[in-house]
Formats: sequence, C-alpha cells, structure tokens
Amino acid sequence: MRTDLDDLVTALYVAIDDLVAPRRRLGRPPRLSDAELVCLAVAQVLLGCPSERRWLRFARTRLAHLFPYLPGQPGYNKRLRAAAGLVARVIRLVVVHTRSWHEPVRLLDATPIPCATSRQTVQRSELAGIAGYGYCAAHSRWYWGLKLYLLTTTDGAPVNWCLASPKLGERDVAAELLADTPPELLTGTIVVGDKGFAGRAFEHAVAELGAGFVRPDRRDEPRRHGSLGKSASASRASSTPSKASSAWSSTAAARSQGSTSASHSGCSPWPRCSGSTRSLTGQAVTSPPTTIDHP
Repeated sequence: MRTDLDDLVTALYVAIDDLVAPRRRLGRPPRLSDAELVCLAVAQVLLGCPSERRWLRFARTRLAHLFPYLPGQPGYNKRLRAAAGLVARVIRLVVVHTRSWHEPVRLLDATPIPCATSRQTVQRSELAGIAGYGYCAAHSRWYWGLKLYLLTTTDGAPVNWCLASPKLGERDVAAELLADTPPELLTGTIVVGDKGFAGRAFEHAVAELGAGFVRPDRRDEPRRHGSLGKSASASRASSTPSKASSAWSSTAAARSQGSTSASHSGCSPWPRCSGSTRSLTGQAVTSPPTTIDHP
C-alpha cells in the first residue's frame, strides 16, 4: 500500500479544521490560520522531525502548494507555544484513531530531563523554582532539571503526560497523573511500570481507578506471580515499560485490589486537553509532544 504525504496532510487538516474554532482577534487576521498551524505541528511530530528549522525547510519544498504562507522559525515557534493546548488536543485526537489505543495495556515511565549543567546557568535559568536537583539511577549521576512522566500505549502513542520536579516522589506524581487521566482512557486497562513504582499504596490507588498495575519483581522480594523464565535475559527484567511489557503475558492475571489511596503530591499533572503542566509555583510549562511515527 502506497502512502502519500499530501493525502496525510489533507486528511489531518480536515480533522483539525472541524475541531479548531477560529479565535477572535483584533486587527488583521493571521496569514497562517490556527488549523494550518496545528496541522503543520502535528505533521512534524508524525514524521519525526525534531528540528523546526529543518521542518520548515522541508515544508517549503514539499508542502508549499498546500499552505499559501509559511512563517519563519521564530514566528512559527512563538505561535506554536501559544497554541500548545490545542496541539495537545489534536495529538490525542490522532492517537485515539490508532490501533494500539484499543489495546488493554498502558505503559507508565518517568525519565529525567536535564536543563542545565553549570551553576551559573541554574541561577540564571527561568526554570528556577520549577526545576530542581534529582538523581538519575540509570546513569548514576545528579542532574538539574525536570522529570517527564508518560502514560502511553504499547507503541508509544501518548495518552497523558506531565512535568514535575525530580524532588517529588515518582509514585506520588504518577498517582496524580493517572488520577488526572479521563476514566474512559484508563478503566479496564493494565498499567505496566518499572520497579520504581513498587508500593502497596500505589497499587491500591491504581486499583481504585479501575485499572491493574503490573511491574517486575524486585530483587529483595520473592516471586509474586511465578517465574518469568530461567534465562538470564528473562531473570533481569528491564525497568522500562517498553521492555517490561514483555512480562505482560505472564502477569496479566495479577490485578491488585484495594481501597486506600496514595498521597497527593505538589505537582499538578497535565489538565485534560490542555497540553501543559502546572509547576509547584503555578507557572505553565509546555510539554513537547512525543514522536508517534517515523517515515
């Protein structure tokens, strides 16, 4: 089956145009409409192009006949930041139509995002008061920045996400992220996470949301759901959800039940259909969309 980029962008624009209501502005209307802007942004994500300058060069060469006006990189970035919530809504709209969306498995993970490497940068950064120092066990080092929490489908399509200070406990932030996820996107699913989310209170919190939680066994605890295999690769279960999902077939029947809830953290996760997180100080921090596909 042959895929055509023009057909993809056209279908994406039609879906976005039905979702996006034109905003009232004073003065002359923008040369690039909100629907066209979001269409360009989502197409950039779907095609896996991380650089805005490179994407705009490609769009002028390949998509200029579909867009009568393409802004420069500074103008594109400025308008894209202002439309972050709208971009997040459209990304979710695209994800809903993927095949993995209907699978009863969700992957949960947290990854550090270093934002500065020198003390001078930390003191001058606009993220001061939002970011903080945290320890990355995977690289055995301290870093200054934020931690990204992701709830995705099995192929990596984002369901919900948030940014939080690394000083906050992973289980507390993850519990708030799951509680903020709309019930129709979480109820009846199995959430697969790593050993860092181990805890009876967290499992009870997930169970109260109508979902189950599965993770690899820790080294200091007995086998909870039987052996995953005697091979070295199976005995060393990965701590990332993308690999931990391989244990799904052998542990799917183990669904936790409980009534107690986890404690609330200070991080406000991504509001429904907003596309941004709220920091401890209340300042919005835009969450970059995750790459869904690569050509």
